[in-house]
Amino acid sequence: MVRVIFALLYTALLLGANAAAADVAKAQTLQTGEMRKLLFHPKAQPVAQKPLVDLNGAPQDLSPHQGQWVVLNFWATWCAPCRKEMPSLDKLALAMQGRNLLVLTVATGPNPVPAITAFIAETDLKNITFLRDPTSQMARAMGVMALPVTLLINPQGQEVGRLIGDADWAAPNAIAFFEALTS
Repeated sequence: MVRVIFALLYTALLLGANAAAADVAKAQTLQTGEMRKLLFHPKAQPVAQKPLVDLNGAPQDLSPHQGQWVVLNFWATWCAPCRKEMPSLDKLALAMQGRNLLVLTVATGPNPVPAITAFIAETDLKNITFLRDPTSQMARAMGVMALPVTLLINPQGQEVGRLIGDADWAAPNAIAFFEALTS
């Protein structure tokens, strides 16, 4: 009994002292539906700092996004599940506008820019940021072995969770999860 009380007090102190941990704990209580596939790490993991480029070929990295939650999705134009989930990522980004969350996608491997821009146009994607990892350095460094893979990065720039495979990011339970995470 004493151990249980001690554990509860310790957890309350930890969560009270760490707002991000409190947000994660609150959000985890809302992990239903496909959001159950989002697995949280026992300890935050570093995010590799590998070169990325935007659709114009300009160098990019993730450092400007520290201070906010980032949904970082690795995908490819040739990947059917990736293409299927992309509109729901766009809807998530729209639903989360004004909150402390950014949806970034990284086309990893040989994805010609014309194929990416054609896909963006045909699916009317307007709310997510598109980056490229043409040599797959970032994907390899982050242990992305298949596509799609989505990383959840905390405001400190660390990976705290990962979802392997596609998901409906715009489902009501997913929106509620991210609202709790960013509250």
